[in-house]
Amino acid sequence: METDAFHALLTPDGRRALSHAEELLASGADRVAATAAMRRSHSAELTASALTQARLRERAVDKFGADAKLMYFTPHGLEQATRTIVATLRAERFSSYPQAVDNVIDVCCGIGGDLVALARRGLTVEGVDLDPLTVAVARANVAALGLQDLAKVTVADAAESGVAGHDAVFADPARRRSGGERIFDPHAYSPSWSTVLRLVSGARAGCVKVAPGIPHELIPARAEAEWVSHRGEVKEAALWFGEFTSGAARRATLLPSGETLTPDPSLGPPPDGPPGKYLYEPDGAVIRAHLVAEVAAAVNGWLLDPRVAYITSNELIGTPFATAYEIEEVLPFSLKKLRAVLRHRGVGTVTVKKRGSAVDVEKLRKDLKLDGDRSAVVVLTRIGIKPYAILCNHLR
Repeated sequence: METDAFHALLTPDGRRALSHAEELLASGADRVAATAAMRRSHSAELTASALTQARLRERAVDKFGADAKLMYFTPHGLEQATRTIVATLRAERFSSYPQAVDNVIDVCCGIGGDLVALARRGLTVEGVDLDPLTVAVARANVAALGLQDLAKVTVADAAESGVAGHDAVFADPARRRSGGERIFDPHAYSPSWSTVLRLVSGARAGCVKVAPGIPHELIPARAEAEWVSHRGEVKEAALWFGEFTSGAARRATLLPSGETLTPDPSLGPPPDGPPGKYLYEPDGAVIRAHLVAEVAAAVNGWLLDPRVAYITSNELIGTPFATAYEIEEVLPFSLKKLRAVLRHRGVGTVTVKKRGSAVDVEKLRKDLKLDGDRSAVVVLTRIGIKPYAILCNHLR
């Protein structure tokens, strides 16, 4: 979408076209039927823009909830944008912890997800982005959500943005190439890793959003790294600098509960040993933050294998940082043996989890050929050098 085509959506005719497109999609009309219906009242270009925007709004509901019906998006901007619940968590820290700030510069603001969350906390926010279309979309979102008095957006190069006059800086460097391919190496981010670190170092406090898989060795010693998961799925990591650091080098935070876990300096590596009565699967944020030892200690447990993040224990102790399963049977992995055991138990539906296993899960599902009416959890892992299958019940 070009900038002029987007601006056309903000006109009265454009708003009518977008509303029409949303009504057609809500009614179940396919692309051909929706296009034909809209072309009776609108130009081809406006029809295409409105239908594209309507579909993006549908996709955006998962991240933005009810706000999605008021906001505007680009495909790339929606992919990179922070979901509201995570942006709100971060904005709360900007506005209250450990020391509040009054104004923030968002040097890679994108379509404005984080900028909106910061403004809603009462902070004055200046957003900058290099792409004119992205800036136009962010401005439209600020206006649509009634935040014009607190947030402004300008076209600027993040690498040349100054942080003078701002208490804090937030940076969300691009982590996808133009074709949508993910970028895993921080040095290939745009703006560059060195530029981002220079920018956050120039203010009292700063935060950089990064991919969850960032290598720990690339995390500056002065930063606090926080991994965030939402309903068990790791969404992102953030590096906190200056007055935003709390003294903990690493942190795992779970949403929507807000539970957070930090290192216990008194703990060494967790012990390992044979399976107990229960198996604990740590949340992905816990694993990314290297806090498995803390969870093992909390459940009086140990690792099945020192290289695999599965915890076992003879005690059932509730923790928000791991999912507990009751172990029913442990057997060396063999397709034939596993199939026989599951059929004997009347299992027809199986949830397969794996860590430290080379088994192709989808192929395994097909090869098991189960038809019972019970369900079970199968955990594939290794203990030492041998592969194992552990049959479990999911405890709620």
